[in-house]
Amino acid sequence: MEWNLLTAQNLAVIDRKVDHSKFSPSEYEIIRRIIFATADLDYRYLVSFGNNPLIEGVSALEARVPIIVDSPIIQVGISGILQQTFGNPVYCLDDILPSFFPPEDKGKGISRTNINHKYSQAIYIVGQNQLALISLLDLHTQSSSFEPSLIIATYSGLVRKESVNHRLHLSSIPHIRIDGAKGGYDAAIALFAGLIDLGWIRQKNRKLEN
Repeated sequence: MEWNLLTAQNLAVIDRKVDHSKFSPSEYEIIRRIIFATADLDYRYLVSFGNNPLIEGVSALEARVPIIVDSPIIQVGISGILQQTFGNPVYCLDDILPSFFPPEDKGKGISRTNINHKYSQAIYIVGQNQLALISLLDLHTQSSSFEPSLIIATYSGLVRKESVNHRLHLSSIPHIRIDGAKGGYDAAIALFAGLIDLGWIRQKNRKLEN
């Protein structure tokens, strides 16, 4: 986030309008980033956190796990800040599909549920494609080795979103999701940038303590 007077004024407005006592300080920072990026105060009611996603997400960043996104727009939006901080590789889901879902005709009995271990604990960001989230949830059900470190689901939609998000809610996967019809790229990028900043601050504080 670029810090200047206008940024500070906008954040002050958000702080006045949102009851941040309902969230942990880290959760509120994520929600505030999304509201700032979208200029939509409704997100204070729509962002949900499941299974300690901030702790798990920061740990995954520190472990340099791959980040898999469903859109080149998100890839571009987060790559710069990652290069300046944790350095995790960022891939588009379409680019890794051949290794993510090995073809079944190699004569080795490889099926679509035999997940490439390189991506089994990745962070997944779904900012556009509901079907991508459905596939991830199906894989998690089908394969005990597929355990994403974090799923961020910010896609928008009017059809089936409630039921798909409910599946994510019931899963054991650490996740941050946007309920309701709203969402999109901007929310995904802002959310993940906020997570990176939280993790980077924690890492710097550890160094100061040592």
